[in-house]
Amino acid sequence: MTQDYVVRSNSNSRRLRRSDSLRSNSSGDDRDDRGWTNLHVGARKGDLKEVKRLLDEGMDANVAALGPKSHGLTPLHLAAKGGHIKVMDELLERGANIDARTKGACGWTPLHTAAKERNRRAIRFLVENGAFLPDNIEDTRFNPPVHYCPGLEWAYEEMKRVQHESGSSSGEGSYSSEN
Repeated sequence: MTQDYVVRSNSNSRRLRRSDSLRSNSSGDDRDDRGWTNLHVGARKGDLKEVKRLLDEGMDANVAALGPKSHGLTPLHLAAKGGHIKVMDELLERGANIDARTKGACGWTPLHTAAKERNRRAIRFLVENGAFLPDNIEDTRFNPPVHYCPGLEWAYEEMKRVQHESGSSSGEGSYSSEN
């Protein structure tokens, strides 16, 4: 919502326009001061109804945040951070990249974000749905340094459990989100 304000100084007046919380960028997406769209906000809050509505209206499930501190976060990163399993599932169903990486040296994925928050349910969900983890937790090409992401060992435990379960039940490396 845009509001007009009149500023007066020394009998000169000028009109300023201010956006309450969202501003439009060149692509027409409304973004807040962090560079988040309404889809980012809905995903972070765990608002499944709002996420579905925005996706139904054609919003891209992989839209990256553009703010200087957001580093390209996607709605899936934010849903993983909050542990919002139903929102994560909806985003994946609508084409979200489970291995989307943020910009920067480490390139965090939604799995790394869930691990940093030590959210076991989100970690389990992402691993069961095929999130990528390199074979070695110390592989800093694909993982942030372990001291930045202490919950990462849980992700490796889940990966081993899923591999063991899928190997013993079907003989193939398929993932299931039914747990």
